Order: sequence, then C-alpha cells, then structure tokens
Amino acid sequence: MKEKLARIAFCFTIILIVVVSGCVAPPKDNSSSATGNFFNPDQQTLTTTTPSYVTEVTPFITVTPTSGYRTMPPTTQPAEEKYCRIYTSPENTFEYNTTAIAFDLRSPPMYINYTVKPSNITYKKVIDSKLTGGGEKEITIDTYSPYSWFEVTVRSKSTGEIYLQDGFGTRKGYTEYINRTLKVLKRDNIQVEFKRNNITATAMVWVKPLGNFDDISQFNWTTDCTYFDFNPRDFV
Repeated sequence: MKEKLARIAFCFTIILIVVVSGCVAPPKDNSSSATGNFFNPDQQTLTTTTPSYVTEVTPFITVTPTSGYRTMPPTTQPAEEKYCRIYTSPENTFEYNTTAIAFDLRSPPMYINYTVKPSNITYKKVIDSKLTGGGEKEITIDTYSPYSWFEVTVRSKSTGEIYLQDGFGTRKGYTEYINRTLKVLKRDNIQVEFKRNNITATAMVWVKPLGNFDDISQFNWTTDCTYFDFNPRDFV
C-alpha cells in the first residue's frame, strides 16, 4: 500500500513541474536588451543598436597644438615704404638762430626727427628739513637751462598757415624730450623752420621718394633711407 502511494506522489510531482514550465513565456525579440551590472545586479544597463538611417564612421582625428612659443618669420617691408632723408641741419650750438627749408609735399607724410643737447645750469638751493629734524640744508641742483630751447614750425609756404609747431624747452611750453619724431600729414608746398637758442640740435627731414620725386634713382635705398613707425616714440 505504501509503495502504491509513493508512485502516485511521484507522478503528481512530475505533472506539476511540466505545468509550471509551460506557463513561462519565451523572450520576445527586441532591439534593446538589458544586462545586469556585475557590482549591482538590480541595476540595468541598456544596449541600443544603431538606427538604420545613420552610418558609423571613424572619429575625426584632430591635432593637439603643442604648447610654447613659435618664432614667426620676419615680415619683409617693401622698399616703396621707405622714407629718404632730404635735409640734415648742421650740428652747432647757437645763441639764437633760425633756418628754413621749403618742399612740395605731394605724398605725405613727412617725418622730422631731431636730437638736442641742452645747456645745463648749476645753482645752490636751501631746503628746510623740519620733518626730519635736520633743519636747513643747502643742496646743489644741476638741470637744463630755462633759456635752452628748440622749435620746429611747419607752415604753408604760400599762406603762412601753421600746420605743426613743437619742440624742446619748458620756457616755450614744450616737453623735455631730447629725441623726438614729428609727423606732417598736410599735402602742400610747405616751409619748415628750425629755431634754437643756447642749445645744440640736429634735425633731419624725411619723405617717401615715390610720389614726391619724378626721379627716384638719386637715392641710395640702403644708406639714405629707412622705415618709420606709424606712431613714432619720444625719448627723454
């Protein structure tokens, strides 16, 4: 009797396993599948296939610039941009003197650069050092003479209208730059005047040969000509 009951229980178990297996549906075909994370089985990672309307290609390779400075090749300036010297004043010390030149400036600008050596004066001065407790003290001062000045005037030769007037010396209301470059932009038959007093000064006048001279072969482009900055600097 016991053996018969055991057989019936075994058959019932087999039937139950078959029924349960039949209730599990096979997986559906899908373009996306989910796989578990090894470290977190509950987290799902989606893997999506590439749509048919795009094409996978090799990523574009860009060159990473190297750090540091690069040496740029020097820019060659054309000879046409050179300015040639048309006048140089004598380097002499004058108590009071005026010289003048005239030039038909058809192609500006004109550059006028000068260098001056002012006369110096030395005098004694008494200062009071109350703040430091030193009392009165006599010091020696060496400075430019107030009577030492240089002036450049650019005017119209026909009308006398002044286009530019500048120079050296506080007595005349100018700065104390001993090297300066002045720029004349007016197209005209102009007159340039150099006035000086108690000073040594040398001035030079420069123009562009092209446009100002019909024959430019008279200039030595190597020794008589040079380039100028667009905005010249002044030097003390």
